[in-house]
Amino acid sequence: MAGNDADVRREFGEAVNMTATELEKWLQTDESQSVGQKSGGSGESTGHESGRRIVELLRTKQVDLTDDDLAHMRKVHGYVQRHLAQRPATEDVETSRWRYSLMNWGHDPLKSS
Repeated sequence: MAGNDADVRREFGEAVNMTATELEKWLQTDESQSVGQKSGGSGESTGHESGRRIVELLRTKQVDLTDDDLAHMRKVHGYVQRHLAQRPATEDVETSRWRYSLMNWGHDPLKSS
């Protein structure tokens, strides 16, 4: 697990390569809503819900981040790292569920850093 708050913010910044505006627009697409595991009766996937939280986090000043925010930032970093390691070898990545899921978590693997 990440060490101090600065490490958490840095790792989150490395994992999330989409801006709040880009992510917000993406979350409104059918592709975004077509992927991920849905829990409960909300009809919203875990990743989509996380994406909305990431938009809020990107717009929050560092000094205003709570322990809960930092915990979610750690979760985002972990998810992105694990998911990147599962890159499909044969599938066209651009329109893959793999990419769409990552984008719900704020990371577009086709975006140059």
